[in-house]
Amino acid sequence: MERPVRVLQSFPKPRPTTNPYLVMLREALDDLPGVQVETFSWRRALIGRYDVFHVHWPEILVSGRGSLRTSVRQVLFAGLLLRLRLGRTPIVQTVHNLRPHQERSGIAARLLRRLERRTTAHVRLNDRTPATDGVWGVTIAHGHYRGWFDRHPRRDPRPGHLVSVGLIRPYKNLPGLIAAFSDAGAADPTLTLHVAGAPDSAATEQEVRSAVRDGDDVRLTLRHLDDAELVAAVTGAELVVLPYKEMHNSGAALLALSLDRPVLVPDNEVTADLSAEVGPGWVHRYAGELSARTLLDVLAALRTGTRAPRPDLSRREWDRAAAVHAEVYRRAAPGGAGSRRYSR
Repeated sequence: MERPVRVLQSFPKPRPTTNPYLVMLREALDDLPGVQVETFSWRRALIGRYDVFHVHWPEILVSGRGSLRTSVRQVLFAGLLLRLRLGRTPIVQTVHNLRPHQERSGIAARLLRRLERRTTAHVRLNDRTPATDGVWGVTIAHGHYRGWFDRHPRRDPRPGHLVSVGLIRPYKNLPGLIAAFSDAGAADPTLTLHVAGAPDSAATEQEVRSAVRDGDDVRLTLRHLDDAELVAAVTGAELVVLPYKEMHNSGAALLALSLDRPVLVPDNEVTADLSAEVGPGWVHRYAGELSARTLLDVLAALRTGTRAPRPDLSRREWDRAAAVHAEVYRRAAPGGAGSRRYSR
């Protein structure tokens, strides 16, 4: 019997705040024969035994809270790169974003470039992610969240209630949403808005709080929400609004669709593809700056249009995603068809 491919993931043992995507990927892989998945620790990464290193959001591995932790992580990461090179261990990297949410410079940037040069394969989450010369890749659609949240009670959607959820970063443009909502509320005073999620910095939090005008019916929950709170927040809304300045892969959009709530997102090739995939009436798109007129028009369309009872997420089953990941690992592993690129 063939020995299973041993895969070290770049995320540690899951905690309550761990991205569900990572947890569900691990669980789906655990159900497959022929793959042995280990979660990350620096000890395991530096001296453990594994055939493939699978990295998500590599910038996390070269940064920490405070300069001391950052320096320590960078030394450890340099050691990891050396271990991977000497052991000819292939690297599989999932391309979650076109660029990091926070650009790194100096030592961190050099380390990340070294990682990219040694990457064997890319996992793309949609077909619009550009290929990288010299790195073979495969598209594996981001899985849905239906099974993850099914155990939590849902609320009935409240007419005129909007919500935006997820980690709050500057590029997500929450002040722009609040401004558009304020103008829409002047036209329809029954509208309400809930912004929920943990800000990435004190400055981001202050920017969001400062955007709320006196008299706006805006509720701010600026912290991490547990799963039950998240389900309640999303399902209680008539519309989930994600006013990002740029959107390539969005777990928040898939979260809303997994909970059978329509979303409003920027118009681009990725969101157009998502709209076509899940069926009419579920993904609404806008061009340019989000405006009060857009919010009011989309709410009107929701009330007069038709859509299927649920979005079609059949392309995003986790057993399918796990099977393709396993094939990527086998191909990348030493002796696999894709391992030759790593011989340099």
